[in-house]
Amino acid sequence: MEPVYTSVIGLARTLFAGQGLKFTLLGEDNVPRTGGAVVMMNHLSYMDFTYAGFPARKHKRLIRFMAKKEVFDNKISGPLMRAMKHIAVERGNGAASYRAAVDALKAGEIVGIFPEETISRSFELKSFKSGGVRMAKEAGVPILPMIIWGSQRVWTKGKPKRMGRTNTPITVAVGEPMHYDEALSPEENTERVKTVMKTMLDEIRAGYPKLSGSDLEFLPASMGGTAPTLEEAEAEDARVAAERRRKFVEKQREKRD
Repeated sequence: MEPVYTSVIGLARTLFAGQGLKFTLLGEDNVPRTGGAVVMMNHLSYMDFTYAGFPARKHKRLIRFMAKKEVFDNKISGPLMRAMKHIAVERGNGAASYRAAVDALKAGEIVGIFPEETISRSFELKSFKSGGVRMAKEAGVPILPMIIWGSQRVWTKGKPKRMGRTNTPITVAVGEPMHYDEALSPEENTERVKTVMKTMLDEIRAGYPKLSGSDLEFLPASMGGTAPTLEEAEAEDARVAAERRRKFVEKQREKRD
């Protein structure tokens, strides 16, 4: 029993009920009842990690998500993140967070990662980093592909929050466990997982209520929506990342001076 994590889940359920969120959970029995596993999930909104835990609750499992260190530095969210045993990822010190994740997996924990690293502005799958499959290989645990759809309509990058009663449907699906293929490279294994996740995403989107009007901004351009294309979104991500690096370098220079 983990009182902090359990309390946060209870508060989250109350919040989501107040918002009228309508969850559809698929593949709950694909979550192992015991032992470690790496959850690899697409990333559409700032709330994804809270929604991701629902499929794991059937078998009373908790997911330890890897999140940027800034979340842990916040005086409100930081203590909660540490109490729930989530894993901080510090820019420039990825080895430490990687090791912490592998240790957690070997200890029987489920560790969640977003292989795209950041929210997809296009709502399509971006390129994946291979850290998730590397962790699974080293720890000797399965990979759980997980897909979420609909969360972008609640709170996503570059859009106003919609935290009131929106009655938004959100689907969270867990695919069958996958295992690292020793005949393939980490990059090839990552593409295997991405291919499975793309199929899952297409199936979920096909069964999701049709969007229209102002909600078209939450639909990919490839589906007739007004969201940026994958290429446009990647260009914007690159611009933002370059600006962030520039500010970081300036701050480090000021510290030295």
